[in-house]
Amino acid sequence: MLRTLVCRLCLTLNRWASSLPVNTVVLFVPQQEAWVVERMGRFHRILEPGLNFLIPILDRVKYVQSLKEIVIDVPEQSAVSLDNVTLQIDGVLYLRILDPFKASYGVEDPEYAVTQLAQTTMRSELGKLTLDKVFRERESLNSNIVHSINQASDEWGIRCLRYEIKDIHVPPRVKESMQMQVEAERKKRATVLESEGAREAAINVAEGCKQAQILASEGEKAEQINRAAGEANAVLAKAEAKAKAIRLLSEALTRQNGNAAASLTVAEQYVSAFSNLAKESNTILLPSNTGDISSMVTQAMMIYGSLSKTQSTADSTTPETKELTLEGNTVSETGYK
Repeated sequence: MLRTLVCRLCLTLNRWASSLPVNTVVLFVPQQEAWVVERMGRFHRILEPGLNFLIPILDRVKYVQSLKEIVIDVPEQSAVSLDNVTLQIDGVLYLRILDPFKASYGVEDPEYAVTQLAQTTMRSELGKLTLDKVFRERESLNSNIVHSINQASDEWGIRCLRYEIKDIHVPPRVKESMQMQVEAERKKRATVLESEGAREAAINVAEGCKQAQILASEGEKAEQINRAAGEANAVLAKAEAKAKAIRLLSEALTRQNGNAAASLTVAEQYVSAFSNLAKESNTILLPSNTGDISSMVTQAMMIYGSLSKTQSTADSTTPETKELTLEGNTVSETGYK
């Protein structure tokens, strides 16, 4: 460590000795540089950029300070975190000289002083953080180091602009455990995401089944309503048609030759009924006088005439009902066996 310090000091002195300008009475100071002039060994003034005049022998340019932003590479160093993990960290420091007088007479080597201050501050800040926070809070770590450096470097006329950590090296075993932790965390997130996906899928399927059942029940309800409405309309239509047919039939019977037409209709239904007797059942009921159609028609007309007379004489009383079925397979009358 002492050898490194001596070598750095020698290099700095050689650089200053080789870069110090000689007093030639008329001097031209470059832009963004400050030349510190001593007269007879005491500080005299700081030369501004441009044309300047000095007194030979008495005046001498002692220091040349650059006012540009300076980049310093902070060497790699070891530090121990709060959870006792040894880290190897290096960084880059950006600074600028604001007061050439303080930078010349306040510290021997400004760059070396700031570098050492940055290293000690970085070790101190790393000791306050755990390993996980070191990687997550690099920005806050850099800002804390810059703030600590500026508090001490104000007396040197130097302003630290920013500090950046270049690389962080951890021990191999710690690195392996970190990789295992990362893999476990990724597996955990994958499992959680998969379970959430399965849950969302089950919810979607249940919602779909629910909506399908609701739509199906609504469709069935609408179908039943439509079927009921259709059946009601059909019943009404049949009733209206039957009422109209009965009304037309009654009007036709009251006209001239209505009885003859009724006799013809009864005869046709009689023949049709006998033709269908054996088609739907094996049991057949036949009257005693099957071939005497005229007597059957006469009997039917007599029944019709008696019903008509009863209908006309009964106003408020309930008439006796007699039914004559000619279109079916069974005919109710006294002549059947």
